[in-house]
Amino acid sequence: MKLGVALSGGGIRGIAHAGALKALEDNNIKVDIIGGTSSGAIVASLYAMGYSPYYIYILFKRYAGELSEIESGPIITGIGDFMFNKKVSINGFKNGENIENAYQNLALRKGVKKISDITKMPLVIPAVDVVDSKKYIFTNQIPIGTKKKSRYITDISIGKAVRASSSFPCIFSPCDFKKHKFLDGGVLDNVPVEEVKKQGADKVIAINFKADDIDDESNMMDIAMRTIDIMGNKISEESLQKSDFILTIQTDKTGLLEVDKLDDCYQYGYHAMMDNLENIKEIIFE
Repeated sequence: MKLGVALSGGGIRGIAHAGALKALEDNNIKVDIIGGTSSGAIVASLYAMGYSPYYIYILFKRYAGELSEIESGPIITGIGDFMFNKKVSINGFKNGENIENAYQNLALRKGVKKISDITKMPLVIPAVDVVDSKKYIFTNQIPIGTKKKSRYITDISIGKAVRASSSFPCIFSPCDFKKHKFLDGGVLDNVPVEEVKKQGADKVIAINFKADDIDDESNMMDIAMRTIDIMGNKISEESLQKSDFILTIQTDKTGLLEVDKLDDCYQYGYHAMMDNLENIKEIIFE
């Protein structure tokens, strides 16, 4: 029996995925295939390269500064420029090169340059090309029998693959690769269950995030995060139905880039998995 895990996007909350993977490891449950979108792609790629869940958590904390530099001011300014100035350049947003370089260096430590160099397990990372409005999959293994091989990309560096899938609209400019301009995979596939299944998974655990409740004390970022979660979960409805178990993690109104909640989010992921462990065992070992 091959177990697959599909990790959703969710900004800084993505570190909760590492907590969930740690809970699986602590209970001797082996993951054979992994996929992830956006921040889920970051965790999935590091795990597929051989980094332990706890070390992934340490790496998130170490590189959190790269994300904390992205503040809401430039984002709002950029959107304002776009609305009132037709000549605004998409390059006015963050280009994500720092993230790409950081993760490429982490890959090189494991002897990985391109995604095809990963041999520990199949890995799938969705991204969306804003030029042709299609989903592409970065992977180290094209699924057997697939008819649309052109949608699968194996010759991309792991750093650029992660950057492309994590290029959240209105924060990062599109990531250029050959003829493509890639944005966050969550635009079309926020939880890549189907792609994980195509890689040969017999059972798939999908992990996503609960849309936080809105109340009188909610600010603009809280509302934005709820909107993102609603859209992401709606987009993924069909994909989630194909999973064998959906683990939905609540992260107590953690903002998209709220790095001071990294520790909490890691624990949220760990405890959510532990709380559902018996049900998961019944499903994957039936």
